[in-house]
Amino acid sequence: MRLILLGPPGAGKGTQAQFIKDTYHIPIISTGAILREAVNSNSPLGQQVKSIMDSGQLVPDKLMIDIVKARINQADCKLGFLLDGFPRTIAQADALKTQHIDLDFVVEIKVPDEVIVERMSGRRIHIASGRTYHIKYSPPQTPGVDDITGEPLVLRDDDSEATVRQRLSVYHEQTAPLVDYYKNFKPADGVVHPTYFMVDGTQKIFDVQNKIVKALTANLAS
Repeated sequence: MRLILLGPPGAGKGTQAQFIKDTYHIPIISTGAILREAVNSNSPLGQQVKSIMDSGQLVPDKLMIDIVKARINQADCKLGFLLDGFPRTIAQADALKTQHIDLDFVVEIKVPDEVIVERMSGRRIHIASGRTYHIKYSPPQTPGVDDITGEPLVLRDDDSEATVRQRLSVYHEQTAPLVDYYKNFKPADGVVHPTYFMVDGTQKIFDVQNKIVKALTANLAS
């Protein structure tokens, strides 16, 4: 099973990725993690990545593809893999296709922007412990303070409404076009046509999980 999850920041992709990993026994391949692994390996490829990252530049798509290919050739990917954070753009998706890195499934977790903003901007963190609250869905016993220590809770900069809306804007500009790309996938010679399906991410986590399993199971059996 080779798949990617699509959806805006805050849609719950991380939670569902971990669920898929545990259920189907496939690794999550995070582009951030494999870039760090490449650098730490001190291989020629890793040295090239380090040089680019140290200069503050983005790793080119061609090099990212080489790194992804090297990672999915490792033994733990024998049963498949879940790509996390790649592809992010049409160009990267085209590069996957050109390099014959096949995908079986593309799962979109769809959540409206206003729901994302409410989810993320309502988070409050107790910095010392990492305890997380939500002003609507899981509020502290006393507004604004941690249940255990009574210390103030914090709205992280990343969770501010302005930051969330900026991240959503980047997602819609760069990554959301992948939905139509995979819905209307044009296979190259010898490339597998991935099955696309959408799940309503506004449902409860357990319900989203069940919908994903049902869709994957049905397509695997067909």
